[in-house]
Formats: sequence, structure tokens, C-alpha cells
Amino acid sequence: MKIVAVHDQPRRGRRYALLLAARDSEYVLKVYGGYFNVFLSAFGAGGEDGDICETWDMFRAVDGELPDLDDVGRYDGFVISGSPYDAYADELWIIRLCLLVREAVAARKRVLGICFGHQVVCRALGGRVGKARRGGWDIGIREVAMAATLPPCRFLDALRGLPQHAKITECHQDEVWEAPLGADVLASSDKTGVEMFCVGDHVLGIQGHPEYTGDILLNLVDRLSTSKSITVSFAEDVKRQLEATSPDREFWLKLCKSFLKTEELY
Repeated sequence: MKIVAVHDQPRRGRRYALLLAARDSEYVLKVYGGYFNVFLSAFGAGGEDGDICETWDMFRAVDGELPDLDDVGRYDGFVISGSPYDAYADELWIIRLCLLVREAVAARKRVLGICFGHQVVCRALGGRVGKARRGGWDIGIREVAMAATLPPCRFLDALRGLPQHAKITECHQDEVWEAPLGADVLASSDKTGVEMFCVGDHVLGIQGHPEYTGDILLNLVDRLSTSKSITVSFAEDVKRQLEATSPDREFWLKLCKSFLKTEELY
């Protein structure tokens, strides 16, 4: 477990847990010092909230490291990362992660799921996940369409309006088939029916990767190509797309921060 305090002299504080469902790649470890720093840079306070202290704890969920259920109350929110594993698998650490999600949701803690995390949150709350029904990998920049009618959530209201469409970085071959009972689907695309969903103000799942930078995705594409998980021609198509377009990363980071922090900031 790793702990980082973003501000040292706070007036008030928040505590978050990052649950890593993937191991650090050599590239991310070398360039960023690990995925923890990638997420902290993306979702942490970063100096914008000078009167607030944030503490982030890291748990390597993929290696079976999770907060005790009795410690859920210590946190304001949980972030679950992407993973090369299947959210619908029955490996022990995934089952335990589902139990933790249920406990956190029951305690009305903020739970943000990214890619695999989006899918495992859906599963934990009774939704359905599986292989992408439209077949194969979705890698690159995908434009998603926001729902015409959005639920009355404070974290959405705090953004003062959402764009009709937004581009996001994608890298997945599984998806949410059916959102949990009581969830609202916030976004969809021509590839994936549930790109984003929420359950009130306390659960948010995003299929894409708001935290990814372009170089992280390019390195991942090279690794998938080298391992023959994708073809060389597919990888080249993705690289050409990345040269021609980019995600609306600022919007997605603002959305995630609003979800995690609106209650304290507004």
C-alpha cells in the first residue's frame, strides 16, 4: 500500500483508495513511476484546491491486496483501474473486489470504475458483462454520444452542461451488456452500448480510459501487437488514427474529478 498526501497544510481532507487491477508495465514504470502516479496526476487535486488535503492509498487488487471491509468507512471514494483480466471471471481477487464494491456502495461512498473497473462495478451491482457483442477489440479514439436526458446528479450539474459528443481513449474487448438495476446510461457509441453509466451520485462507470496519455496507449498497442493479441495491420491503423485525432481528455478528467469531489467543492 502506498500513501500520498497532495497538500500538507489542509483546512479539511479527503481520502481515496486506488484499486489497481493491472500490474505496472515496464514503460509506465520507467516513464511515470507506475500507474499510481498516472491516476494521481489525472484525478488528484494537483494544487487546484489549495485548502483541501487529499490522501491516496494504493492497493494492488490484482495481487489480492484490498482494503479490509471494516476500513471502507475511512474513505471518501474508490477508483478501480483497467485490467487485462475479465471482469466476469471467478478468480478470488475479482470476487473479493466485487464484495468490496458492494460494501462501498452500501456505505454511499463514491465508486469510480475505469474500463475493467466499469465492468466489475456493473457485475457487483447485478448488471451483466461479457465479450463485446459487436466483436473484437476497440482500441483508439472513440466518439461517444451523451444521453439526451441526464439524471439529476450533483456531479453532472456541477459541470454546467455536457457536450453532446466527446472523444475518449479506448482499449477493451469486453463490455457492459446490461447496466445494473437503477442505473442510468449516460453515454453510448456505435461500438459499445454502455460507454458510461451512473447510479445516483455515488457510482460512475466509464468504459474508456480518461487517465491514459497518448504515449501510454501507443506503448500498449505495441505490446499487444508483439504478443499477437492484435495484428500488425490493426496496430498500424490505430497509430494512424492517433496521429489524426485526440481524445477530449480535459473534459473527461473534469468529469471524473467532479464525480469524486463535488460534495466537498460545491
